[in-house]
Amino acid sequence: MPRYEYRCRTCGDTFELSRPMAESAAPAACPSGHGDTVKLLSAVAVGGTAAAAAPRPSGGGSGGGCCGGGCCG
Repeated sequence: MPRYEYRCRTCGDTFELSRPMAESAAPAACPSGHGDTVKLLSAVAVGGTAAAAAPRPSGGGSGGGCCGGGCCG
C-alpha cells in the first residue's frame, strides 16, 4: 500500500499515512487532531541500471550524424 506524506497547516507537523491510491486525495487529519492538512509531493527514487547508448557516428555520409545522415553539412 502506498505511503503519502502530509503537512498540517495548523501546527506545521509532517506525517505519513498508508492508504490505497483511490483514497490518496481524501482529507487526512494530523495526529494532533487538526483537519487543515495538505498532501505533499514526494520525490521517488527508482533504482536500476540503464544501458549506455551506442555512440552515434559523426559527420555525413553513411547514416547517423546530427540528422540521420547525409543532410547536414
